[in-house]
Amino acid sequence: MNIEKTKTFQATINIGLEVGYTNIVYDREKLIKELQTYQRQKIDKENVYLSASVSECNIVLNGQNEKHLKLEFINYPKFVLTVEEFKAEVFNLAKHLLIKMKQNRTVVIFTDETIMLEINKEIDPKI
Repeated sequence: MNIEKTKTFQATINIGLEVGYTNIVYDREKLIKELQTYQRQKIDKENVYLSASVSECNIVLNGQNEKHLKLEFINYPKFVLTVEEFKAEVFNLAKHLLIKMKQNRTVVIFTDETIMLEINKEIDPKI
């Protein structure tokens, strides 16, 4: 039995399932297909493997109750990256998904910091 270890470093991206603030909702499979396309390109071009755990959640703030998908990442020991590489890869994926899924903002939570990406200052009118 082979045992591989690496220092724990995690990241989370939360992506809304509503296009902008339009009340138009896309389904989980659309995001998963976009994620898999991105993963395939990274593997083929750069030999970067970024495995994601995808789960459903709701972001709730005052009148807002929006369905989201939570993408969770670990620096997987089989395909380990430096912390800097791991953060850059997750951050680039977050930027890609923000644009592809037509979101206004998203947050990337790393073990050591939280970063908000924002297209514009507009706030969901339901808040």
